[in-house]
Amino acid sequence: MNDLAEKFLLNPEITFLNHGSFGATPRIVFEHYQALQLELERQPVEFLARELDQRIDQARESLAKYLNASPSNLIFVVNVTVAINIVARNLRLGSGDQVLTSDHEYGAMDRMWRFLSKRRGFEYIIQQIPTPFQSDKDILEAFWEGVTDRTRVIFLSHITSPTALTMPVKEICLRAREQNIITVIDGAHSPGQIDLELDALGADFYGANLHKWLCAPKGSGFLYVRREHHEILEPLVVSWGWESENPGISILADYHEWQGTHDPATFLAAPTAIDFQQNHDWD
Repeated sequence: MNDLAEKFLLNPEITFLNHGSFGATPRIVFEHYQALQLELERQPVEFLARELDQRIDQARESLAKYLNASPSNLIFVVNVTVAINIVARNLRLGSGDQVLTSDHEYGAMDRMWRFLSKRRGFEYIIQQIPTPFQSDKDILEAFWEGVTDRTRVIFLSHITSPTALTMPVKEICLRAREQNIITVIDGAHSPGQIDLELDALGADFYGANLHKWLCAPKGSGFLYVRREHHEILEPLVVSWGWESENPGISILADYHEWQGTHDPATFLAAPTAIDFQQNHDWD
């Protein structure tokens, strides 16, 4: 354990446990991150205008392999809050519609849904899931009691922030698909804690952070979108990807990944964080 601890930049006088808020980055990952920033500063135009698309695609390939997902269904975002906002603001919800969630969700996302519900007129329903419980089936049935014929969207955390509960997301997504209910999953705490198979999971949308338990640099996350939903997501920030003359891997990437000049080193260093955990038997 001490040998692994020395591979981080943490103050050796403390025992750091709170990766759930802001994960600590291993030394080798942070050094690669800084090397990328230095490379950018030495040739900004070369790096950002001529090389970045290819570099991002390579990083996306690595992330997609880790997540068992199609690369064309993934985009990098700075955090899961941005990912869920992209989705929620594009869903055509209004009076008479309901968004169903649980009472185990992260406060910032609750605020976002309440913000949108007040402006668009849909209901944001918080279903109580009492603890303790005996099985995933108990969770599923307790949650599903909140579903009505007006439920249009289900929003759930994969691993909850307040209670560390792992939700039976695959089963919920399957049942939701059978009833034409859209699923939006907050996977903020999943990468680095549990194995993910996003193409098989069945969620319509899945956002997550890489800078928590995966220990990538701060400001690194992703949004996964099933192929049939790519065209419905308009960008939060319109930039060069809109009406692109040089389309990339998908309309999803074109519309959402480039929002103007930013530091992409956090995204490009994410594969190094994946390698670090695989090389050190993280499981």
